[in-house]
Amino acid sequence: MPPTRRKSAQQPTLTFNSRPNKITKPTSSSTPKTHKPIQKKVTKTLATPEATKPAPIPAEVDAKNVSEPTTAEVAIENQVKAELAKPELDEREETAKKVTDAQIKRYWKAKEQARKAPRVHQEGLSLHEKILREWDLSSQFGPCIGIARVKRWKRADGLGLHPPIEVLAVLLKEDAVKNIKSQRAHLDELMSSRFIID
Repeated sequence: MPPTRRKSAQQPTLTFNSRPNKITKPTSSSTPKTHKPIQKKVTKTLATPEATKPAPIPAEVDAKNVSEPTTAEVAIENQVKAELAKPELDEREETAKKVTDAQIKRYWKAKEQARKAPRVHQEGLSLHEKILREWDLSSQFGPCIGIARVKRWKRADGLGLHPPIEVLAVLLKEDAVKNIKSQRAHLDELMSSRFIID
């Protein structure tokens, strides 16, 4: 049987620090007070065109510095030279050299058919550049920023991720025409670009 409760007439109030609780809320008085109207001085200032014009930003970058390669570009060029300077070609590079343009076009057509909608803003790009940009955004093969595309492909192959052989074929064809810029990911270019503010 549950215990019975005592019936009390009034519940005791809580007190903190042995002080009774006081109401500290301000109460309204019975007589309304009249307030003096506040007089504000309003001065109208007109904005001059000189005041609204932002201060010119000094250009710290001149035309000579913009044409010089950044440290990221130099690092990627060194990676490409180191990867492609190896005298012996492994079997994957040999098979990539045998890939024809028709196989590359079939690879890209299959990629396009797998999409639900056509790619936008890539009308002016070459087939090789489209394939390489798609390769850059394939995150399952590792990060693309700060590493050459050939080195990324070889690293993914070494880790057993099975990167597409057509990408290596495109990279080797671009290297054959001495296009070093094709070894740098487009996303890497965007992340480390330099802007000149006039």
